[in-house]
Amino acid sequence: MNNFVQPFKFRIAVLDLYQGAANQGMRGIQTILKKWSEQKSIQPQIDYFDVRSKNEIPDLSYHAYISSGGSGSPLDSRYEDWDIAWCQWLERVQRWNSDPSQLNKKYVFLICHSFQLACRYFNTGLVCKRRSTAFGIFPVHLQVEGKKEVVFEGLNDTFYAVDNRDYQIIQPRLKQIQQMGGQLLCIEKERPHVPYERAVMGLRFDPYMIGTQFHPEADPIGMAHYLNQEEKRKLIIENHGEEKLKNMLEHLQDPDKISWTQAHVLPNFLTQAYSNLSATLN
Repeated sequence: MNNFVQPFKFRIAVLDLYQGAANQGMRGIQTILKKWSEQKSIQPQIDYFDVRSKNEIPDLSYHAYISSGGSGSPLDSRYEDWDIAWCQWLERVQRWNSDPSQLNKKYVFLICHSFQLACRYFNTGLVCKRRSTAFGIFPVHLQVEGKKEVVFEGLNDTFYAVDNRDYQIIQPRLKQIQQMGGQLLCIEKERPHVPYERAVMGLRFDPYMIGTQFHPEADPIGMAHYLNQEEKRKLIIENHGEEKLKNMLEHLQDPDKISWTQAHVLPNFLTQAYSNLSATLN
């Protein structure tokens, strides 16, 4: 895609849900924002909000919002102040976007924990605990609408992504999703040898809000950091075997795996938001 002529100051809010815990997610988001800005030759204003530790929530003056992954249960926090404030922010964004008089729409990307919170809030599927932790690099399968999704442009019908979660979204409520103006975009790998439902891995909630249960910001640097931790290595071997760990390490070297996903999903989201807003505000 060509560089942009910047007609306005692109304002991006990043909502950090990691509660101060050490993580690679925020580094991955920062890396993508920096690289995308350099590639497009623009200088966005980027502000970070510590949602869970400081109860910080952005106002509606931003053009694009990225809400991160995080630790803990997306079910147990529903009565905590930060969770209530986050859901109120989500409602304000949706109300703004549904107002036809507001031409400069707010674009939202929700990652993993944020995605689960949104599914709980909008009741777009069943949020439940997994039988075991999902951690690693797994294939994700695009659905019919996912193959037409602009944010997933450039991905193969089956692509690879980093998964790190104890909870999941299953039994998508397709009627509810469609009424919101959304689509089911992708689901997790098929496992015919086990009797478990496949989890929802990506939804478009409406024309301006999209989310993934996988981590599109993850890169080989972050995964290598995790895989070098003894606790993570033991977890993978116990749950999946040594062969799985070996495959993950090989995937890190493959440019068509998580590097490809990282280079497309969030950058496509930012490009879509910026292009649409440029056409509106120019």
